[in-house]
Amino acid sequence: MIVRIMGEGQLDVADEHIAALDLLDNAIESAVEADDEAAFRAALVALLDRVREVGTPVPDDVLEPSQLILPAADAHVDDVRELFKEGGLIPG
Repeated sequence: MIVRIMGEGQLDVADEHIAALDLLDNAIESAVEADDEAAFRAALVALLDRVREVGTPVPDDVLEPSQLILPAADAHVDDVRELFKEGGLIPG
């Protein structure tokens, strides 16, 4: 799965990692629902760090459609709240 982190670029993440990423997505959703900025920030950073850890960078000169687009680490909780109205960051 090609994952784009806004402002950073794309990474190719093997399907075997998606379930673990979905758990981190659930933590973000819980923090957003609770309006807990500290928990939101920690969960978002954990998700992005995990994507960077398990993903292989897609070269900048390769154009691949992104199946998943994640907000940047400095995204505001209100912006991410809007994304959850569409079913979360990671569909599933």
